[in-house]
Amino acid sequence: MRTQVVIIGSGPAGLLLGQLLHTYGVDNIIVERKDRDYILGRIRAGVLEQGTVRLLEDVGAAARLHREGLIHDGIELLFDGVRHRIDMKEATGGKTVTVYGQTEVTHDLMDARVAAGRQTIYNADQVTPLDFDGPSPRVTYVKDGVTHEIACDYIAGCDGFHGVSRQSVPAAALKEFERVYPFGWLGVLSETPPVSPELIYARHARGFALCSMRSLTRSRYYVQCSLEDHVDNWSDDQFWDELRRRLDPEAAEALVTGPSIEKSIAPLRSFVAEPMRFGRLFLAGDAAHIVPPTGAKGLNLAASDVHYLAEALREAYTDKSSAGVDAYSARALARVWKAERFSWWMTSMLHRFDDTDEFSSRIQIAELNYLVSSRAATTSLSENYVGLPY
Repeated sequence: MRTQVVIIGSGPAGLLLGQLLHTYGVDNIIVERKDRDYILGRIRAGVLEQGTVRLLEDVGAAARLHREGLIHDGIELLFDGVRHRIDMKEATGGKTVTVYGQTEVTHDLMDARVAAGRQTIYNADQVTPLDFDGPSPRVTYVKDGVTHEIACDYIAGCDGFHGVSRQSVPAAALKEFERVYPFGWLGVLSETPPVSPELIYARHARGFALCSMRSLTRSRYYVQCSLEDHVDNWSDDQFWDELRRRLDPEAAEALVTGPSIEKSIAPLRSFVAEPMRFGRLFLAGDAAHIVPPTGAKGLNLAASDVHYLAEALREAYTDKSSAGVDAYSARALARVWKAERFSWWMTSMLHRFDDTDEFSSRIQIAELNYLVSSRAATTSLSENYVGLPY
């Protein structure tokens, strides 16, 4: 087989890139290690920046989002037992975020790809990007015991943190930056109405908590826990009791509980790999960077990477210019590091660390008090949360 661009990975990053390239008339094939149902079964974040929503609109995959997504003008910060609302729309001159699950985004993009007649190869084993340091890259894979090869012009690695794309880069060509946080998030998904119309970020002496949602009838809640903890140690009742302890009295009283649909513990880390281009191989999304979910940036960073990469490849084919390709890594990383900073800051301000002494605790409270009382600080948080410009 031959195509112009091979995309490794059919998560939101790979699917969105495929649809953007399709709108630009660039032929592409997606190669995916798992099957479609496995990908749709992954539970992920669901706060979308306006830039991400615009990209979904551009590829014709936003109709259901506009019907079912929840537009949020602000968030609530809870500390010292009191909630404070941050009006992001007012602080940013009208910008908002949309709550819409990543699983739904993936489903919509899959449907758009089928409608476009573009090819996705699922259940591809031993996917290997080759010869990307020269003019004729290729990707090999094994399916049903038979080895296949796709010749191409470019390879886009959108296969996540554990994917083969970054692992195929020579170690000497890659510089990695990482911070692993000493805690995780125990998350529960339930068919219950959200406790609040907007997300609540809670800083508590017992640890961080987040009240989020997927819809008006489905809620997503998190509590900070130890990395050594295990979901089997938490019954649903134990989880709800612990969440109540970390909320203000009004929210604790209003909390509607129910059986968990899904329960898991996610470790938190900050990670960046530089550069994001190696010859004709490009990294995008989690293949190149990870952020702690506190700042709601993971999926949105993947979308901005894909925006830069799709524009670069369009220029390469339409304008016969390598300027966009050459600038891709620097452009993407400039935005990545700003999102890494914001996510690290939110995490540091709201979580309980093992070495937190009384001084550090007072600093966190002072930071939060300044944040909710200063227009400049509120604007800074809001600008980052709704998404910095591309």
